[in-house]
Amino acid sequence: MEYRNLGKHGLEVPALCLGTMTFGLQVDEKLSHEILDRAQELKLGFLDTADAYPLGGDQSTIGETEAIIGRWIKTRGNRDNLIIATKCFAPTRRRPNNRGLSRKHIMDSIDASLTRLQTDYVDLYQSHGFDPNTPIEESLRAFEDLVTAGKVRYTGCSNYPAWRLGQAIGAAERLGLSGYVSVQPRYNLLYREIETELLPLANAEGLGVLVYNPLAGGFLSGKYKSGQDPEAGTRFTLGSAAERYQARYWHDSQFDAVEQLKSVVEAKGLNMVSVAVSWVLRNPAVSSAIIGASRPEQLDANVAAFDVEWDDQLVQACDAVWWSLPRKAVAEGYR
Repeated sequence: MEYRNLGKHGLEVPALCLGTMTFGLQVDEKLSHEILDRAQELKLGFLDTADAYPLGGDQSTIGETEAIIGRWIKTRGNRDNLIIATKCFAPTRRRPNNRGLSRKHIMDSIDASLTRLQTDYVDLYQSHGFDPNTPIEESLRAFEDLVTAGKVRYTGCSNYPAWRLGQAIGAAERLGLSGYVSVQPRYNLLYREIETELLPLANAEGLGVLVYNPLAGGFLSGKYKSGQDPEAGTRFTLGSAAERYQARYWHDSQFDAVEQLKSVVEAKGLNMVSVAVSWVLRNPAVSSAIIGASRPEQLDANVAAFDVEWDDQLVQACDAVWWSLPRKAVAEGYR
């Protein structure tokens, strides 16, 4: 497993991070533990989760992903071998002061996450989105206090546009706080908006970049065909996630672009999953790519990304995917 520094900071992280948002709904606990065990065999000890997971769930499932990970850690006794990242922002209960990045919600959320994860600290605590209703200074001070208290080692953010990340960096400098050390955006062959502003900003400021959706929710595996209905039990059909994922990727232009790439990839004897993940990791701004799996053996194709050999034809075919797509307005908020 290749390791990279989290931006300019001293924390070394595996270049692949295991995303767990399917644990507890799309994937049951037994299978989740099998996936986690296989990840450990592959030296993939970086785990990304959130207090609101599993993806596509409802009030009855919120927090189950962290709880599944916590029970696995307890039975394996391997906390020291792991780098754990989790997040807060989304509501986890129906009551006032239970969403966003207020001091109260941040403090309440970390304690609940630590309880579910059965650990004394998390290595990276991230805001899952930006909160326009709370002063950014309030949020940053609360995160800093968690670091001082030893409950959190580093803090980061997810789904921040460049302008909001710039505000956070400036506020931390004014207040003399550590501030965010990383940003977690969506990034893949079908979505490269972050290359325009966010990645240059992160690179200039020395922030780590943990990208999610490198396979576009499995769309870049090449298994889907135009005209077919989304497969049951996937992110394209699961609860509250279905509409979001179909809006992102389930379009004729995306199907056509992936088919064109697939013809080149298969002619070279390569795997679409390995190529898509390898392409993300080729960007020097990326610290780690968050991968997911619904079965343990799916991790092998992701790890094989390190073995992909690139030539001009493959680079050009991957670039053609993005430039063949129609330009769309960027959605604010959750990206």
